Amino acid sequence: MESSDVELDFQRSVQAVLRELNTPTPALQSNRGMWRWSLHKKVERDPGKSSVLVRILLRELEKPNLQLGGGDPWSTQPSMTQGSPIFQAESEDVRHVLIPLLLTLMYVLTKQATGIPEDLYHRAYTFCTRLLTLPAPYSTVALDCAIRLKTEAAIPGTLFQRTVIAEQNLISELYPYQERVFLFVDPELVSASVCSALLLEIEAAQEQQTPEACMRHVVSHALQAALGDACHTGALNRKLQASSRRVLEYYFHAIVAAIEQVASEDSPSRLGHLERLEEIYCSLLGPAATRKHCVGDLLQDRLPNTPLPSPYITFHLWTDQEQLWKELVLFLRPRSQLRLSADLEALDLQGLRPGRDLARVSTDSGIERDLPLGSDELPDSSSSEMERAALQRKGGIKKRVWPPDFSMPGSWDGPPGLHRRTGRPSGDGALLPGVSRVHTARVLILGDDRMLGRLAQAYYRLRKREAKKFCLTPRLSLQLYYIPVLAPQNPEASRKPELGELASFLGRADPWYESTVNTLCPAILKLAEMPPCLDTSRTVDPFILDVITYYVRMGTQPIYFQLYKVKIFTNLSHDPTEDIFLTELKVKIQDSKSPKEGSSPRRKGTAEGTGAELSVCYQKALLSHRPREVTVSLRATGLVLKAIPAGDTEGFSHCTSPNAASATNCTCLHVSVTEVVKSSNLAGRSFTTATNTFRTSSIQVQSQDQRLLTLWLDKDSRRTFRDVVRFEAGPCPEPCSRAQKSKMAGFHPHGQETEKNTAKSSPLLMPINTFSGVIQ
Repeated sequence: MESSDVELDFQRSVQAVLRELNTPTPALQSNRGMWRWSLHKKVERDPGKSSVLVRILLRELEKPNLQLGGGDPWSTQPSMTQGSPIFQAESEDVRHVLIPLLLTLMYVLTKQATGIPEDLYHRAYTFCTRLLTLPAPYSTVALDCAIRLKTEAAIPGTLFQRTVIAEQNLISELYPYQERVFLFVDPELVSASVCSALLLEIEAAQEQQTPEACMRHVVSHALQAALGDACHTGALNRKLQASSRRVLEYYFHAIVAAIEQVASEDSPSRLGHLERLEEIYCSLLGPAATRKHCVGDLLQDRLPNTPLPSPYITFHLWTDQEQLWKELVLFLRPRSQLRLSADLEALDLQGLRPGRDLARVSTDSGIERDLPLGSDELPDSSSSEMERAALQRKGGIKKRVWPPDFSMPGSWDGPPGLHRRTGRPSGDGALLPGVSRVHTARVLILGDDRMLGRLAQAYYRLRKREAKKFCLTPRLSLQLYYIPVLAPQNPEASRKPELGELASFLGRADPWYESTVNTLCPAILKLAEMPPCLDTSRTVDPFILDVITYYVRMGTQPIYFQLYKVKIFTNLSHDPTEDIFLTELKVKIQDSKSPKEGSSPRRKGTAEGTGAELSVCYQKALLSHRPREVTVSLRATGLVLKAIPAGDTEGFSHCTSPNAASATNCTCLHVSVTEVVKSSNLAGRSFTTATNTFRTSSIQVQSQDQRLLTLWLDKDSRRTFRDVVRFEAGPCPEPCSRAQKSKMAGFHPHGQETEKNTAKSSPLLMPINTFSGVIQ
């Protein structure tokens, strides 16, 4: 294919992606989401076309600046110049295509960095720096891309090498970061055929990703990216293929050392880096082999396909409430590793032992002892030096230490505890002295709103344990991802399948999530219906695995969702049962009545079997955030509490920032009450129902005529509470330990009031990663 035909083919594919973004069609259409995947597959099959695609993407990204005459590129004034139809509409906002095009460009540069001219890197970097003046999320994504582009332009092959080392858990002292994707599926919500199809696709892709193959990819890609046409790729790949594991490990560590040492310098020397890689290249092939460059070999070996392996994915059926916690602990302490640290050794994987606190805070003298003593952290307790440090305190003052959940370092970019928002390696910075975060756990949830409700429960338990133990937080960056999967529909059902509330909201907030992730629903169901391919010699493109890989790599911008706590009373004289919900709390009136009602006299005029008398007390949600309590008594047949806006993303406009989320509308419950209305006419009394809606930050509901309630949390029949007489729902506060509560109470003479206000101002938010966050 000639170069003009190749460019025209790529141009049509890019325009198809943009046209899909500008056409509001349902995400469940089977043909959506294929254009981006096919675009990357074309480059993967022929890496020599990478530079052509990069140029086309850069031209599309630079079009708005050129058409608007060099002024404000994001002005709402109409453009009077001619150009691409994508940007010609006067009323069209072109900003929503920026992040999809930019992420597509970065993905090509990460996977196929060889053979791309240096000027294209500089053009992309310059464009990203111009986006820094835009509001979030554009400036946030642009900054992350600019950092990556600057690193790759200075040291070619760095992004590829770091991605492979982290995702495949290759051992390297100079780059110790490790990542793992945990794929959780609820077998009661997702069919066995879907689980089997996903597992077969993952296993088929990972059979070829042995540690030896990954090390060969790193060495080959680094030498090709640095040496360019001077690299005899055919001989290099043959030599690496014939080398033993010991030889591979030697050259792998040599390549990593050469790249990471240059990357750590303030002013890296490109010439010195090239000389070092040429020495490794000559040592691997020998000087005689490097001089044998015939024209045929160069044409045959130029820009071979060095694939970027898919990340290491573990498949889990969610059958245990504590399964997420256990898997994260095993990730930090593999079974093959005898001892990692004293605090992880103190964990009991079958359940934490009471009384074994790993983080103890002394409240009498102001001295904090964070972790148990390890042999590699502090001197032995019997030494004289340790004794002097424990007994003497010359010239010191009592310093109050802020609890970890109360104040976090500036480098911790996200809600306190387990999540950071940047795309940089998760080990940057340290929460405790001498402890760095080198592990990133990417938890991917497949399911519907019911599965997300179970995730919210697990996330709350995880944060609650961390408040007491503070064990995983300093070492682990936890990032959550969600792919909606619908349950199989009855063939006789006339109603079309619909996405869940949270998936629909994410699609409205982030158009690229809608086009890339929400479109996986029909593809996953089709994969489950297809017969398994037993011919291992055929090369099959794993569409679903490729989309999952793209999502977990490029989805770095979270949207934070408020978790809500509900206290459920079946007897007012007993302690309530507490639970967590994320999307919905549904209340129905039970047909049966409380046993006490049989002996109580019935009031005259009370309607038989029509709802129940409810006392509703709620805090009205006001823009001024002033407390306003409303108490009403009404007769109703049920009510529904919704935590996700149904029609737009207005309520979540600031939920991409956890620090400001508590002062916004995203901690607001939308309540719909089905009220019974009595009317009198000539025929007698009649009863009709009317739906009343209001917004509240917290609500208390109690049955007045001893008729019992039934509660469903997050649409999950397994989380049903019956015989309820009263319940209270409100934002779930950030968990904290008893020691932290006592220290926070000490900051103010009125300790209880301070603790109450702190709990209100620190709600627990759960992040779900998307590509851009909320697009304004």
